[in-house]
Amino acid sequence: MLDLDLLPEDYAICRLPAGSPLPASLPVEGGVVSVAWTPDEVSIVCPASYAPHDAAVETPWRCLRVSGPVNLAQTGVLASLVGPLADARVNICAFSTYDTDYLLVPAVRLDEALAALAGAGHRVHEA
Repeated sequence: MLDLDLLPEDYAICRLPAGSPLPASLPVEGGVVSVAWTPDEVSIVCPASYAPHDAAVETPWRCLRVSGPVNLAQTGVLASLVGPLADARVNICAFSTYDTDYLLVPAVRLDEALAALAGAGHRVHEA
């Protein structure tokens, strides 16, 4: 059983061309922002209000944070969350930091996602 925090705002999943600089519009404090550079793209997860205007943007998503910190040696954390959501046919986007894991679910499927997680024994708290 895990404790999760439901972050209050809508989130966006964004894609910029490979080699794009980090957008100046991203917040440096507050909110959760994740950036991944690959040879093919720059992916950004951020509060929807900060989505770069020149990016391909998918929104609205809601963000769940595993209450942490989570020990990096701990196994099965994401699997315990993704399994019930897959069974409920709720699509997700996941990313991890040093301290914890995050899941994004489509805002329109939030109630289904919360029910699936609760059914698996997880507790969700409003952050």
